[in-house]
Amino acid sequence: METVLVTGASGFVGGQLVSYLDKRNVSLKILGRRDVHNGRYAFSSTRFLKEDSFYDALEGVNTVIHCAARVHVMNETAENPLEEFRAFNVNATLALARQAAESDVKRFIFLSTIKVNGESTTGAKPFSAFDKPQPLDPYGISKAEAEAGIKSIAEQYGMEFVIIRPPLVYGPGVKANFAALMSLVNRKIPLPLRMIKNNRRSMVSVVNLVDLIVTCIEHPAAKNQVFLVSDGEDVSTSEMVALMAQACGAANFAFPLPPAVFKFLGIALNKSEVVDRLIGSLQLDIRHTKESLSWAPPQTIEDGFAATSSWLQNS
Repeated sequence: METVLVTGASGFVGGQLVSYLDKRNVSLKILGRRDVHNGRYAFSSTRFLKEDSFYDALEGVNTVIHCAARVHVMNETAENPLEEFRAFNVNATLALARQAAESDVKRFIFLSTIKVNGESTTGAKPFSAFDKPQPLDPYGISKAEAEAGIKSIAEQYGMEFVIIRPPLVYGPGVKANFAALMSLVNRKIPLPLRMIKNNRRSMVSVVNLVDLIVTCIEHPAAKNQVFLVSDGEDVSTSEMVALMAQACGAANFAFPLPPAVFKFLGIALNKSEVVDRLIGSLQLDIRHTKESLSWAPPQTIEDGFAATSSWLQNS
């Protein structure tokens, strides 16, 4: 029986992953700061510091799926954000990867981020798995450094690696901007987004992301590969709001405001990066993922939005 160690099991993606794996013929072990599964699985406690010992947790493990991370935050308060991200996302990650390799773990699956590629594809071609990394913010930089370190350790010890770079992940349990926007749409709050229809954004439902992660546990073609993942259905901001309204069973009260107005406000308020996420494009080319693994996203964006809406309305 395959023994899989999951980190970040208390998080949005990690929690969904554990639930999915629980239904399959695997032996599950959890490594984290707290046991949110009430002793259902073998649990090892860690603070995720580079000096921590993970050897006991790694005993008998075939595959590590590392979902735990210090995630991107909109309002950073740390004096040195990059060093804060490096402490967890680089130093602790590489300590875990090295100890995994020394413990004869066969495959190390690392949940990274599309921010390793960059922040925007506005006026450019979609990101691909073969692009040179161009991270711009501390979170993306730390993930890029972790990827490079994992590849080096894997090469040194002969351990297989898989790196997965998702864009925005949504689904039941999602928080932050996506949940806030869908809640506004559900409450029939008029939003000035109807004219933002020429951009294209890639997203991925947590169902599709988890399905790809699980595919990569044993698939031979996943060995030593970087994969981008999305729903395979890119939408404009206007289309996204319309899909949210449809999912919520609400009328679409979005009204038109020219994108140029958003650009002006972004400059005036020193929020150009925020505005670009709203009116700009961020597309992923997932052909390498689909062709290498004979994989296709099992959930449509419509069904993913509907599941998210149902969760929000009942939570």
